[in-house]
Amino acid sequence: MRIIDDPKVIVIDHPLIVHKLTQIRNKNTGTNEFRRIVNEIGGLMVYEITRDLELEDVEIETPLAKMKTKQLAGEKLCVCPILRAGLGMVEGILQLIPSARVGHIGLYRNEETLEPVEYFAKFPNKLEDRLIIVVDPMLATGGSAVSAISLIKKRGGKNIKFVCLVAAPEGVKRLREAHPDVPIYIAALDDHLNDKGYIVPGLGDAGDRIFGTK
Repeated sequence: MRIIDDPKVIVIDHPLIVHKLTQIRNKNTGTNEFRRIVNEIGGLMVYEITRDLELEDVEIETPLAKMKTKQLAGEKLCVCPILRAGLGMVEGILQLIPSARVGHIGLYRNEETLEPVEYFAKFPNKLEDRLIIVVDPMLATGGSAVSAISLIKKRGGKNIKFVCLVAAPEGVKRLREAHPDVPIYIAALDDHLNDKGYIVPGLGDAGDRIFGTK
C-alpha cells in the first residue's frame, strides 16, 4: 500500500495486483480472461479497502476450549458499481463480503463534452447507515465518479469510498476537489489523459473489454 502525497489517495500496489493489472493491460488478453482478472483484482483490493472495519468481542468454543476473540461488528456494507464497467468488479468483492447489498448507478459519458449523463440509480435502504464502496475500473476525467458520489450523498450516503483499477492524475484531482471527504483506492496511477479523455497507457475501454463489445 502506498499513499501519494495525500492520505486520502491510496495505491494498493501489492505484487499480485500489479501482476494481474499487467495481464489486463495487454491488448491481447481476451474477454473471458479480462473479466475474470478484473474480478480477482476487485477481491484482492477489498482487503485494504475494509482494513478499518470495526470489530467486536465475542466468546466462542473451539474443539479444544472456550476463547475470547473478535468478529466484524455488523457494519452494513453496500457496493455501488457505476454501470456498466463497474459491474466487472462486484463479484470479486461479494465473494469476500457476501452480506453486502448492491446499488446501481447508471451513467454514460457524452463523447463531445466528456461529461456524465445519469440514466439509472437504485440503492438499498438506509444509505446513511452503510459503508458505501463505489466501484468503477477507470478514473479518467473524474466526471462519472464525482456525479455518482454526489448522487449517493443526496440520497443520504455519508461513509463513502471510491475504488478503481487505473486512474489518471486529472481524475484524481477532480474527485479530491469535489469530494475531499472520500478516500480513493487505486491499483495504479497512470500518466495522463489523451485528447479523447482516455487514460494513457491505461487498458482501453474497460466496459467493452469486460463485455466483449465495441
